[in-house]
Amino acid sequence: MTSFQFPRSLLMSILGCLLIFAGSTSASAQQGDQTVKTIASLDVPRYLGTWYEIAKFPNWFQKKCISNTKAVYTAKPDGNLRVLNSCNTANGETSEAEGAARQIGAKDSPKLEVRFAPEWLSFLPLVWGDYWVIDLDPQYQVAAVSDPKREYLWVLSRTPQLDPKVYADLLVRLKQQQFDIQKLELTVQKN
Repeated sequence: MTSFQFPRSLLMSILGCLLIFAGSTSASAQQGDQTVKTIASLDVPRYLGTWYEIAKFPNWFQKKCISNTKAVYTAKPDGNLRVLNSCNTANGETSEAEGAARQIGAKDSPKLEVRFAPEWLSFLPLVWGDYWVIDLDPQYQVAAVSDPKREYLWVLSRTPQLDPKVYADLLVRLKQQQFDIQKLELTVQKN
């Protein structure tokens, strides 16, 4: 009976790949263990109104926005929220996107979902995106919003400009939540 022997180089390659795979799953498991923490509760009526984008993680759906990005939240009769996002584009036009938001869980839950797809598609789970309020000052003047995977991050303010000390303190808290704050891109807010 003859035995099959792997060439030494092939065996070492397979072993190397297994070690790399084990290391990467261990690293991603460690990051996965550090779940994004939301604020304790959200008073939605106080959250309504205009929020100016101070900074964000770059994303594909805001590529055309070059300045004056803001979101306006208003209550709808059904208990959900109307979301109107707007920004200025490179050609000087204002781009707008209207959507809806709904709270997930209790009436004071800081976890919301947003959708910008047409309402007739709202029954599909994949058209809803996570919108978790992860930082909010007691006066409801400065907020940070993200998702459970840390793919998105927005820093929002009730005013177009944010005090540098307030922003720096927020960055410290975001870093403690394992966000890569180097990815944040400041938003131009012009008068």
